Amino acid sequence: MNEGFQSFVMGGFECATHRRRDGRQIDVLTSTGHASHAAEDYRLLAQAGIRTVRDGLRWHLVEKVAGVYDWSSFLPLLDASIATGTQVIWDLCHWGVPRGLDLFSEDFVVRFGAFAGAAARVIFERSGGIRGPVPYYCPVNEMSFWAWVGGDVKAFAPHQEGRGLELKRQLVRASLAAMTAVRDVDPRARFVQAEPIIHIVPKWKDVKKYPHIVEDVRRHNASQYEAWDMLRGDQDEELGGSPDMLDIIGVNYYWNNQWVHGGERKPPGHPDHRPLHRMLEDLWQRYGRPIVVTETGAEADAGAGWLGYVAAEVRQAQRAGVEVLGICIYPVMDYPGWDDERHCPCGLIEVAPDWDRRRLRVDLAAEVGLQARLFEAQSSGAVREQPVLMPG
Repeated sequence: MNEGFQSFVMGGFECATHRRRDGRQIDVLTSTGHASHAAEDYRLLAQAGIRTVRDGLRWHLVEKVAGVYDWSSFLPLLDASIATGTQVIWDLCHWGVPRGLDLFSEDFVVRFGAFAGAAARVIFERSGGIRGPVPYYCPVNEMSFWAWVGGDVKAFAPHQEGRGLELKRQLVRASLAAMTAVRDVDPRARFVQAEPIIHIVPKWKDVKKYPHIVEDVRRHNASQYEAWDMLRGDQDEELGGSPDMLDIIGVNYYWNNQWVHGGERKPPGHPDHRPLHRMLEDLWQRYGRPIVVTETGAEADAGAGWLGYVAAEVRQAQRAGVEVLGICIYPVMDYPGWDDERHCPCGLIEVAPDWDRRRLRVDLAAEVGLQARLFEAQSSGAVREQPVLMPG
């Protein structure tokens, strides 16, 4: 299967629009200036060899009145992608919904499906119709994380406790409605379903005293698969999932995605760390679907080294037969912290404190070029890299 991505190394623009605990709905695309500098940002990434990106629509801006769509916040991004020849995986919902919409209501599912179909129509017509490129979408970003952060710990809207699984089911229903509506517009559409992958281990010295910890850990680890299982129809069949609804597996993975239950994080080098290539092999064996690392990265000077580690692990997974289609640096540009507005120096595009002037980070751009060449060499059979030796 040729998925048709224009570059193996991709870049993702932080497009979060969640409503925080204090009630403020953030809009990172505006805060970073990407909303008004999209063409410049896409061209910068192209200089580094990145021609495929993740970017997003802001549903709360498009549909301020139910059923009435104002595309003025989206068309500049879409037109910039067309003008620069940039391929975009469009996030239809990155944690933000129109004001007053109850996520636990049937109206949420219906309205999101209608919005997704309307967005697909705009993209289809503006991009050349059936002769245009195959569109890619991420219907709902990180349903599992949103279910936890908004349904269990009240940090994001809908600010609930003890309703995480209920929220996850709603997000899956909405995602299924969106995909159905998009396919009605353009049956060629592909979907990248991005979820965090995690690995948790017990604090071994506590297991004898508290044997229930082992079951807690097993349950937490298993929960990372629930959204994909629901989409495929393996769990909660009444939601309407089916095998054709699980398309490209998107995995979001950072240094802190592994931890000891109730304790510290366990990055590479920790005795209980599970190498990324083995986690990717687990997904491949479970689903048999192509995979994209849809989010990964580290701040400042750690960025190049982290990309090198992830890329080497991905190549090792590929050598084991896993179909990995790309790695997305995320965020690919500096952004203000969600809660404290801290200038986060991450990604390939370095932005001045006034959020206006931008340039490529030299060390990370060089690493992107190196990794792109190594993937090309492995694909052609010219180079066989030595395995990455990590504990676990």
